[in-house]
Amino acid sequence: MTSSSVPIYLGDEDLTQETRDLLSSLPSEKGWLVSQIYQFEGSWHTQGLVQGILNCQKNFKAKDSDIILATTPKSGTTWLKALLFALIHRDKFPITAYLQTSISPSCLLQDSCKRTYSIILCRYPLRARLVRLDPKDVFVSLWHFGRKLSPEETAEYPIEKVVEAFCQGKFIGGPFWDHVLEYWYESRKNPNKVLFVTYEKLKKQTEVEVKRIADFIGCGFTAEEEVSEIVKLCSFESLSKLEVNRQGKLPNGIESNSYFRKGEIGGWRDTLSESLAEVIDRTTEEKFRGS
Repeated sequence: MTSSSVPIYLGDEDLTQETRDLLSSLPSEKGWLVSQIYQFEGSWHTQGLVQGILNCQKNFKAKDSDIILATTPKSGTTWLKALLFALIHRDKFPITAYLQTSISPSCLLQDSCKRTYSIILCRYPLRARLVRLDPKDVFVSLWHFGRKLSPEETAEYPIEKVVEAFCQGKFIGGPFWDHVLEYWYESRKNPNKVLFVTYEKLKKQTEVEVKRIADFIGCGFTAEEEVSEIVKLCSFESLSKLEVNRQGKLPNGIESNSYFRKGEIGGWRDTLSESLAEVIDRTTEEKFRGS
């Protein structure tokens, strides 16, 4: 990738002088998804994301009708965003009509329901009665996503170094474990405000979880067939085949089809060696111990 083709999300044209001054004072690291990332308020971000955070802190005022979808990158965000959009708007438009034109990684959630919520989507192994979270699938999705989008100087970053950076929390939106724990504890303290959704449960019992999400945002179902229809139309197979997701670019310069790979559970085995998987497992055990 040449400097003349740097995507919008890596550019610095929109940075204010205030943000440039702030960035110069922040801890920074060479990134493996981008050339440089910055630690700001406990997480790591690109310079553009830092600018966006500052803009939100200054200007965003939450309404009672807002729904905030909070996820770690590459944790199933696009799927849950599509489900939320379909749930909220199913009374306004025929489902087949709006899915064919609107459900893409860039679709925006509208003011529709009753309160301000935050929904966290994360990956979690389906083991009976265990709440130990497993980020290996998240890592592998990030790894492949990053190889498609990275500038030349980071595209061939060795996977061993990427695993090390991931376990140190030094990736966009990291650390993974802090993000998950914050929302897990908050969902226990404020169950009416924060809904904690796991990717694996959403895959294994999709209709049950979709009903739970719908009830949470005040858009419950009255007919079983309606649930099945939304689940089918928002499936990975359906979304990945839509023309809006196969061609073109998002406003941030990323190609739409980059957001769809496999959507499987346990796909990390195709990419990670057992030794690298153990490194992530040890970090997970340490970070979640006592939680």
